Amino acid sequence: DGDWSMELSREVLERGHAVAVLPYDPLSNVVVLTEQFRIGGYTAPNTSPWQIECIAGIIEPHQLAIEAAHRETSEEAGLRILDLEPMHTYLSSPGCTSETIQLFCGHVIADNVGGVHGLADEGEYIRVISAPLEQAFSWLNNGRIENGMTIIALQWLKINLIKVQGKWGIRD
Repeated sequence: DGDWSMELSREVLERGHAVAVLPYDPLSNVVVLTEQFRIGGYTAPNTSPWQIECIAGIIEPHQLAIEAAHRETSEEAGLRILDLEPMHTYLSSPGCTSETIQLFCGHVIADNVGGVHGLADEGEYIRVISAPLEQAFSWLNNGRIENGMTIIALQWLKINLIKVQGKWGIRD
């Protein structure tokens, strides 16, 4: 009604801003995902502590999101990005944090991808998964993907697949 509300006290977590990449190989029609232990999944009811996710990380001070996307993709999956397609920038949890996530689809060549990657000094033990696109969409539909970032990325790719394939040289 336009009146002032009562005075409220609120807290916000400021942890910085993040970038996330869904690597996609249009020639083999696979996406590259990661699996790692997540404490939130461990403590939340009815969720897995082993989360299947996009590649992601914090954007360092004085770094562009695109630079962070390239760095994280190399560190977490041993992949080189050939091109990036912006998806969305969104607030990860606006009720408690100011963190934004800049989400990209990354054109990669996913031949021989796999293994365990990450920075040991950061406690990262990240299993890399190469999944046929239809399998990843199936995981999305059956609830195996439990985090918003990866749900958004896979839904975006499903909607924009023809556009992305056309941009990266795949034509019907």
